[in-house]
Amino acid sequence: MVNGGQLLINGLEQLGATRVYCVPGESYLPALDALYDSDIATVVCRQEGGASMMAEAHGKLHGQPGICFVTRGPGATNALSGFHVAAQDSTPLILFIGQVSSDQRYREGFQELDYGQLLGGMAKWVAQIDHVERIPELLSRAWHTACSGRPGPVAIVLPEDTLTATCDNNDTLAWQTEDDYVAEPTITTIENQLSNATNPIAILGGSGWSAKAVQQFTAFAERLALPVACSFRRQMLFDHTHPNYAGDVGLGINPQLTQLIDEADTLLLVGCRLSEIPSQNFTLLNIPIPKQSLIHIHPGADELNRIYKADIAIQSTPAAFCRSLEASHSRATAATQPSGEKQQRLAQASKHYHQWSSLDHCIDEVELMKQVMQYLKENLPDDAIITNGAGNYASWVHRFWQFRHYGTQISPTSGSMGYGLPAAISAKLSCPDKKVVAFAGDGCFQMTCQELATAMQENAAVIVLVIDNCMYGTIRMHQEKHFPDRVIATSIVNPDFAQLANSYGAYSATIEKPDDIAAAITGAIESDTAALVHIKTNPSAITPTQSL
Repeated sequence: MVNGGQLLINGLEQLGATRVYCVPGESYLPALDALYDSDIATVVCRQEGGASMMAEAHGKLHGQPGICFVTRGPGATNALSGFHVAAQDSTPLILFIGQVSSDQRYREGFQELDYGQLLGGMAKWVAQIDHVERIPELLSRAWHTACSGRPGPVAIVLPEDTLTATCDNNDTLAWQTEDDYVAEPTITTIENQLSNATNPIAILGGSGWSAKAVQQFTAFAERLALPVACSFRRQMLFDHTHPNYAGDVGLGINPQLTQLIDEADTLLLVGCRLSEIPSQNFTLLNIPIPKQSLIHIHPGADELNRIYKADIAIQSTPAAFCRSLEASHSRATAATQPSGEKQQRLAQASKHYHQWSSLDHCIDEVELMKQVMQYLKENLPDDAIITNGAGNYASWVHRFWQFRHYGTQISPTSGSMGYGLPAAISAKLSCPDKKVVAFAGDGCFQMTCQELATAMQENAAVIVLVIDNCMYGTIRMHQEKHFPDRVIATSIVNPDFAQLANSYGAYSATIEKPDDIAAAITGAIESDTAALVHIKTNPSAITPTQSL
């Protein structure tokens, strides 16, 4: 006989969970107790928002559900920030929430909530397990639901009496992944259409990729001389130094890339939804019928033809689609040689990207950050994992960092502040041999800065760059544009971030002038513990290319 907590953790082990993120709560103590004897690593966080963001980042990295445990009521509401990231970023995640005992339900007991109502608009599925015998069944369904179709978050509500009840259920669970397949005639049609197009372009995005899929699509793009762009905060899906890379379709898009897409006669979307940010507020393509011939590959059937009417719509994960591309090419007898005009157009697109991403475009007011970025480029390995939250500071990553490898970017397409540090901790625990650097603005960092304690407790040697301009910079930018000379609620008083990090026992340094850069960043890179570098920037520089 086992209790519900033991049955739940046994099931997670069988499905392949390796780590859970949590803030402890009395409402799920039997599950916590079962983790004591489990091989699943337990990471105790300082606030549920940080825990859910770490779990979401785990889901991004591994393609299987990140696992988060929180207590009822305020524990669950605190966790909504990471849950929302998972929803908008199409990330598999399972949030386990403690609940009042079944015999107390509907009395508005201590911290009682209706989680179906609370989470229904964000979750792929919300379920409450009222009978201990059904834990394996509903856990298996939750895991597969989070991963199937368009991945996303699932919530499982655990009444106290379900976790304490016992049973002799010995069901063995297993995760069976979907093996999508795109038929060879369809692949041939796509390849012929792209080959015959005068101005084709591909945009990659979404989840459901792998390092192998990126390699397979790269080979496909090379064969067709196909310019490739990456959607907002999905830039690690294509090597930025590759001659086929054309740039990122996100905030502050290169105008020449906008023109390239506008003039395209065939557009291949793989994995991405082309939602508000990459579509430039839904202006990049005509709605509902784009003027370009549209080929849309997406794992969610509900997403196809929802906003943009496609000429060819295929429900498939990016990984399965790219496998089919490779298989089709291996069976082909000959490859069509791209025309000289296509090759020239491709070279021009690459040239425009490299010009746009040059640090030479920065204004004088950001000379300090310009030199910081140059130093990072010269001293970080090209497989370093970069994370960030939300704010104008992130444009230093989006525009000027060159991503080379799959899995090296973990950022919220939902635009959630506070994400960078929790994501970096999760990444470092998953990839301890890699350098992990979190970019954070001063406002962004302070939303989850207490997770530095989690980094220290878990020996996660992350590097945090706090870019401090004493304001909520993105909002100030819009405020200055739309309500000039009426600044309110965007200035903030900050602590000495280096001293804050030092109080946790982390390495800390401050950069106020260019001469400080080398020692501060080298010290952080070489540190064997969590490190924070406080970069004091010019408040008048609102972005790398704009001044107040």
